[in-house]
Amino acid sequence: MAKFYAANQVDRAILSGKTIAIIGYGNQGRSQAINLRRTGNRVIVGNVEDESFRQAKSDSFEALAMDAAAARADVILLLLPDEVAPQVYPRHIAPHLNAGKTLIFASGYNVTYKFIVPPANVDVILVAPRMIGQGVHDLPARGEGFPVLVGVKQDASGNAAAMMLAIAAGIGAFMRGGAVVESSFEEETLVDLFSEHTWAGAMLFMLERAFKMLTEAGVSPEVALLELYASGELGEIGHAMASRGFWKQLGLHSHTSQFGQLTHGADFIGPDAEALMLKAIKEIRDGTFAKRWATEQAAGSSTFNRLLGEVLESPLAKAESELFTKLGR
Repeated sequence: MAKFYAANQVDRAILSGKTIAIIGYGNQGRSQAINLRRTGNRVIVGNVEDESFRQAKSDSFEALAMDAAAARADVILLLLPDEVAPQVYPRHIAPHLNAGKTLIFASGYNVTYKFIVPPANVDVILVAPRMIGQGVHDLPARGEGFPVLVGVKQDASGNAAAMMLAIAAGIGAFMRGGAVVESSFEEETLVDLFSEHTWAGAMLFMLERAFKMLTEAGVSPEVALLELYASGELGEIGHAMASRGFWKQLGLHSHTSQFGQLTHGADFIGPDAEALMLKAIKEIRDGTFAKRWATEQAAGSSTFNRLLGEVLESPLAKAESELFTKLGR
């Protein structure tokens, strides 16, 4: 069973007098910086001089070059995209990782696959929100928290666990409705990639195929899109799963709907689907996917760009654009 941490285990004094650098002022970086400052911490931002850099200044943060921020900081939150962090780390972060510093990741990916190997004299910590960046910003602003997975990879100082909990508290995870759950870099990587490689991607392509079949059956594109996801009902169902329970949310549907889901849904899950999920787990654990993604980036991401271009120009995407124009979105 996973260990849950309690708010009374947090020693906020461990951050007293320390400077926290947020490296990467994107969706997560901006939200975590604002929350950490709101909870009384000294926060600076490291970023290239782009729109995000200007946003940090507009938000009244001291914004510096990444290496300058890393040099100034006692605690470094590396909140760059997975594919960008290994390019930035050797030149801008690693030279400033002196003994006693803390390096924090919001994703286990780069440490798990050794794309980033921190020195042994620093604490290496995972603080990984299970929430999009906007939610990390909005929920604490109204007194609510969110779940966070945490773990210690290296405890050079003897205080890594205490720092881990203080940062989790600082970004708002212990607030009402939140949770701080013990995990590891490897486990976080597995569950994160597993979702992306199985049900999340499958749902997108199943909905696209459903759109194709409904329109071929004579349903108007507008009605098909509204039924499948464009009404927003899919998001409400997801929220009900999280608040009421995975199966208990069925009680919000008609009996006809419940009967149809219970009698037909399982037909789509069988040996083939399970084999694909097991394959996904294997390729995450043995690094096959990570190597494939690294090779793809080295080659200019041509396959990624082609696949993304295809779906953005698909019949569903074009019909969606027309519907959203009619709906004023």
